[in-house]
Amino acid sequence: MTTPVPRARVAAPHGVQIARGSTPQQIAAAVSEALFASAPLAVVVGPDDPAALSAGSAAAARLGAPLLLADAPSPPPPSDRAAAPPPAGATASPPAPGAPGPAAAEVRRLHAGHVLVIGSVRHADRGTFGGATVVRSAGADAAAMARAIAALPATRPPAPLRRTTVLVRTGGTPGAETEAAPVVAACAGAAGATVVPVTSDDPRTDGHAIEMLAQHPAGPVVAAGPGFGPAGTLSSRLAVARTGVQLPGGGQVMFPGRALVALYGHPGNTALGVLGDQDAAASVARAQQLAAGYAPLYHVPVIPTFEIIAAVASGSAGADGDYVNEFSPESLLPFVDAITHAGGYVVLDLQPGRADVLALAQRYASLLSRPNVGLALDAEWALQPGQQPLHQIGSLDATQINRVFDWLSAFTASAHLPQKVLVLHQFRLTMLGHESQLETGNDQVAVLIHADGQGSRPDKEATWRGVVGAAPPGVWFGWKNFYKQDPQLASPAATVDRTPKPMMVSYQ
Repeated sequence: MTTPVPRARVAAPHGVQIARGSTPQQIAAAVSEALFASAPLAVVVGPDDPAALSAGSAAAARLGAPLLLADAPSPPPPSDRAAAPPPAGATASPPAPGAPGPAAAEVRRLHAGHVLVIGSVRHADRGTFGGATVVRSAGADAAAMARAIAALPATRPPAPLRRTTVLVRTGGTPGAETEAAPVVAACAGAAGATVVPVTSDDPRTDGHAIEMLAQHPAGPVVAAGPGFGPAGTLSSRLAVARTGVQLPGGGQVMFPGRALVALYGHPGNTALGVLGDQDAAASVARAQQLAAGYAPLYHVPVIPTFEIIAAVASGSAGADGDYVNEFSPESLLPFVDAITHAGGYVVLDLQPGRADVLALAQRYASLLSRPNVGLALDAEWALQPGQQPLHQIGSLDATQINRVFDWLSAFTASAHLPQKVLVLHQFRLTMLGHESQLETGNDQVAVLIHADGQGSRPDKEATWRGVVGAAPPGVWFGWKNFYKQDPQLASPAATVDRTPKPMMVSYQ
């Protein structure tokens, strides 16, 4: 009777799981624990040794074994009798001599009978690994690895975890997650899982990761490192990423991944802005030309944009008494479709009059269901009882704006849409009441305060300083140029030469 060749047993995790740890060793061990139930052998590599890591990754793939990262060697003891103080900012103490580090503890949990050790690994003996037989490779070269693998018992790769995805962070600020990434990727590959590299802790920021995740729209996910969490937040982000739908310019998070350059106005109405000066096709060409002038000034894609006044304040009350003309979503489609087909973005601008601003926003839900359509609130035209347009500068209170923010956030999340922008126009501080109480951003909505002042350069600069100085944390900023009201139209370079850099520039 033939004895079956042993193999590792893998187990798909449930839902979305965060592999936590404050060191690369802990994160690598946590990923192994999430994927492997047991293994007849494991591969352990020394730290800071690229050759050992390369050889260990190849061995893990060949053997179908988890790959683990050993602790760094302990520093030499201090010469005096007093213990050396821990380094500033240290998050974890090295194990005491003889105590198992994360790799050794994981080998014991796996009940591995053999351990292949590559590179400099301290305490690499049977006692450290819970009685497992330790086989050391004399080097990381092919010949040494072949001899070491020949000394191991025969094993088979595990049944692959084809529906499981493992996220590894490969960009951003270097740290434990990026240091663990190569080891995690090899371990996940040995388990047959799909490895998705991401450049940040939010997969929606990475266009390539979004494309990969869209090919795996279901199945459990293991994220390598606590920065990806909490699990609920990551689950929501993955639901968006797995749609594969990206914003113009790539990714699913508005800023800082792109800048918007917009024509402002209402189709067919030359009095409301330059968007009404020409038909849809000519407006697209004009917006593209404007955006091209800004492209060399940003390190991100510059997106041609239409800011369409969807609800226009009126001098007469109208049948419903709200002093606003609400244009149907259908009437705006020719311009929305034109800029969409050109790879552009749309901002629907609302001049509320006396209308309830939330109800007004909800009227345009059919357009907002598109991934490239955001919203703007123009507080200048928001009226209180007894007020009329053009007799005063209007205002919106934070409570009114937050109702729109909350609705737009829930609407975006429920439809698994890319993040939307909520633009707030402001040129006087009184336009945004209780501004410090604004909800200023979450996973679904990016808030941008648009400095809407017109006039001379000194006046506009003073408006900018006031708007930026009064804004709560967490907002982005925009700038408007007026063809007629500005005595001297600022060049693109002069427009963006300020701090913080405007992420939206519009022309009226």
